[in-house]
Amino acid sequence: MDSMIHVENIRKDFKKIIKEPGLKGSVKALFKPNKEIVRAVDGISFDVPKGEILGFIGPNGAGKSTMIKMLTGILTPTSGFCRINGCIPQQDRKNYVREIGVVFGQRTQLWWDLALRETYAVLKEIYQVPDEQYKKRMKFLNEVLELDSFITSPVRTLSLGQRMRADIAASLLHSPKVLFLDEPTIGLDVVVKENIRDAIMRINAEEGTTVILTTHDLSDIELLCERIVMIDKGKKVFDGAISELKRNYGDIRTMEFELLKPSDGGLLDYLSEFGDKADISFEQDKTSVKVRFDASSVSVEKIISYTLSAVHIKDFKINDVEIEEIIKKLYKSGVSA
Repeated sequence: MDSMIHVENIRKDFKKIIKEPGLKGSVKALFKPNKEIVRAVDGISFDVPKGEILGFIGPNGAGKSTMIKMLTGILTPTSGFCRINGCIPQQDRKNYVREIGVVFGQRTQLWWDLALRETYAVLKEIYQVPDEQYKKRMKFLNEVLELDSFITSPVRTLSLGQRMRADIAASLLHSPKVLFLDEPTIGLDVVVKENIRDAIMRINAEEGTTVILTTHDLSDIELLCERIVMIDKGKKVFDGAISELKRNYGDIRTMEFELLKPSDGGLLDYLSEFGDKADISFEQDKTSVKVRFDASSVSVEKIISYTLSAVHIKDFKINDVEIEEIIKKLYKSGVSA
């Protein structure tokens, strides 16, 4: 499959002024600043095939936003390059922006005091979308994102969930080949998040839109993406399928159960039974108990057997590994791609 996005050994350095304390330090920083080079992105390469939804994740300060800004053409790489749909973003910006849509979860591209419908009419002229195509496009976006109930309202009156749907529609008005979504579900309630995810999946499925998604909500990643690129401190630390990540680092399990009596929890001593190598943690809230353990060090069977021998329980369930736990383990191990 052809690559819609090709990133090759891309690096971005920033100059940071180091200020010494006090008035003397402020004056020195003004006239003879001491500069330090900070490397925000350090030699990252990856490809994204047409029609893929790629999860691009990492902790705060990892370099995600800097990478997205280079991919969208806002920033110029210090070295290396990226090519999206055959275009170098920094070289032909006017034509390139017609090929992409961008949504920043904490910033809006909508005009605050205009009614949403008027905002879309302005964007139609900016992107030079023909009348007939615009009508078809708005019909599709209304259907997918359910805009009808607030499309005549000024943007400033919209709820966060409505505004996010409106922003996604604005980014898709000109039928872009690639959609960049930066924290699209941040601050949204569960129902609205589900609606946004459904819309992203449908747009991807029906139009073959390539999507790069950055998010701290790991439910977004598990539900929308089959593959993730993870970065930390500017470097790529993982690039592969979520299933591969689970297979290689996914030995963390949680067992949840209900005790017959709250006092029974005092009889459980997993640490003495299995030792600290099993990475076991134990949480109890009245009769509800959650045990987190590393199944590569102690088997699920042994955990269940010990629990049943020590206390009386009503019911229990073993939960599969959560992506969040895998990522914590990967960061802790310091594995690099």
